[in-house]
Amino acid sequence: MTNPNVPVSPIQASVPTLLKATAIALAGAAVLLVTTVMPAEFGVDPTGIGKVLGLIALHASEASAASPASTVPNTEMAVIANEAPFQTKEMMLVLQPNEGAEIKAAMREGDSFVFTWKAEGGAVNFDMHGEPPNAGDQFSSYWRDREQTAAHGNFIAPFDGAHGWYWSNKGTQPVTVIVRVSGFFEKLYRP
Repeated sequence: MTNPNVPVSPIQASVPTLLKATAIALAGAAVLLVTTVMPAEFGVDPTGIGKVLGLIALHASEASAASPASTVPNTEMAVIANEAPFQTKEMMLVLQPNEGAEIKAAMREGDSFVFTWKAEGGAVNFDMHGEPPNAGDQFSSYWRDREQTAAHGNFIAPFDGAHGWYWSNKGTQPVTVIVRVSGFFEKLYRP
């Protein structure tokens, strides 16, 4: 039994013992480097163990995933032809306090545009949405937000119909909304 009042002296290793432990650690690290790291990370397998463990296949799959050619998953979709001509349109509307209004684009499924809009004179609430022809009050919302002075993006029509924005001014001063759309659509209009 040990006496708790007697201090325990730390184990002191001799220089030869430390050198031996260091050599063993370096040798183990070298073995791991040659048998696992090099095959998995670099595809180099001097011992053949990387192939047996499947590390060469791991390297091959990582290398193909990182290649620039794989950034376009389907080359058939790299170019999308469109019958509608490319166009750029800009529209403006003034919203009085507690007033709302829309601007929409008539589009076919797959048509797309890049858009930017800004509100001058105050912030607005908005709902970017779309509805198929003859849908009545049914619509699909894509993006809603409150108290914004601008928004920008790229839109691809998920179905034939009218797609655009509804802005509402909940402030006490008039707000001017200016929207600019560039892309493929039939027309930009106020319903």
